[in-house]
Amino acid sequence: MKHGSIAGLGALALIASISFSGQIPVVANLFSGESAIAQNSIEKGQVQLNLQVEKKVIKTTANGERKVSWETLKGKAQVQPGDVLRYRVNGGNNGDKAVKNLAINQPIPEGMEYVLKSATVEQNKGAKITYSIDGGKTFVENPTVKVKLENGEVETRPAPAEAYTHARWNFGESVGAKSSVEGSVQVTVK
Repeated sequence: MKHGSIAGLGALALIASISFSGQIPVVANLFSGESAIAQNSIEKGQVQLNLQVEKKVIKTTANGERKVSWETLKGKAQVQPGDVLRYRVNGGNNGDKAVKNLAINQPIPEGMEYVLKSATVEQNKGAKITYSIDGGKTFVENPTVKVKLENGEVETRPAPAEAYTHARWNFGESVGAKSSVEGSVQVTVK
């Protein structure tokens, strides 16, 4: 049976791009199980981000019901093909001023496949999710691909799960001072 090590996931950076009222965007790298702070020293804006990786665990109760829970992965945890992992990012603006246009990109790790419609974000705060199927060059809400049919015609279809390369959490126009953000995305180990 093929196993993978979660330690390799630590090398996959979660990147936060933050722009502060027309200032140059600030980039923070966030690695699995750690936190990062992105700030602009002129504006004194500051966002602290945390990334957590969890494994989906399904147990059957005594009466035959399936119960789903999430187990936090730490250190050199082992994962197997078919395991579903959830990346959860949370953080907050610890500064005294709002942070504008906070967008966090999460690459879909090599050897894993995005679980369609699994990404979540706090939509009640004006946030939305977009995706890339071209290595993070462009992001759209509903990626599509062109498929050539047997009769030679070309048809546009929703992109398959294996085409997704990144998920992006767009946390609205502004993250207020002393407020928080949260999002998640699920992947399956190939």
